[in-house]
Amino acid sequence: MTVPFTLVLPCLNEVQALPWIAERLPAGATMLLADNGSDDGSQVVASELGAQVIDVPQRGYGAAVHAGVEAAQTELVAVIDTDASLDPGDLVPLLAAVDADRADLAMCVRQPVSAAAMPWHARAGNRFLAGRLSRRAGIDVHDLGPARVFRRDPYLGLNITDRAFGYPMEVLVQAARANWRITEFPMPYYERIGESKVTGSVRGSIKATRQLLAALP
Repeated sequence: MTVPFTLVLPCLNEVQALPWIAERLPAGATMLLADNGSDDGSQVVASELGAQVIDVPQRGYGAAVHAGVEAAQTELVAVIDTDASLDPGDLVPLLAAVDADRADLAMCVRQPVSAAAMPWHARAGNRFLAGRLSRRAGIDVHDLGPARVFRRDPYLGLNITDRAFGYPMEVLVQAARANWRITEFPMPYYERIGESKVTGSVRGSIKATRQLLAALP
């Protein structure tokens, strides 16, 4: 059974990854590029690949994701990073879980296919953050979920306010407060196409960890 859904792709200069993502879309997907100031032709290429494109002038990961969710026209919405690190075809089990009402939020637990896909400092930061979040919010998660599936209107009802890099943390904090059923699924995690803007260096991973930690209540 094909499940209609919108795939929100927050984007800042990811033109090289877009064809890879587009050719792996599962049935039922509408690709929506939430562009956050790209100057590499990402908007043009996304349009040529059949995506809906919106311009998000407010800079920040959270701003791009949230604008994309608001623009979605389907009940089910998925979000993944726009760097070809995750195959959108692997979203099918997550979509099925939310569609069948077995979960309110389905998210990935990344399974790096190589050391280059997720360097040691990124893995360490992720483990630390997931552990701290689990203890603080009273939930059991093993990743901050760069791939997420949910129903649009209840998600917007969580009233997420962070518009920067703390957004994924606040999503999980608010979902826990709302007693959402959170389910995790393993997903292969590939080496991204292009240079990482966040966790490509030890310094970047430390900065990202601090920003995400600041979103914890």
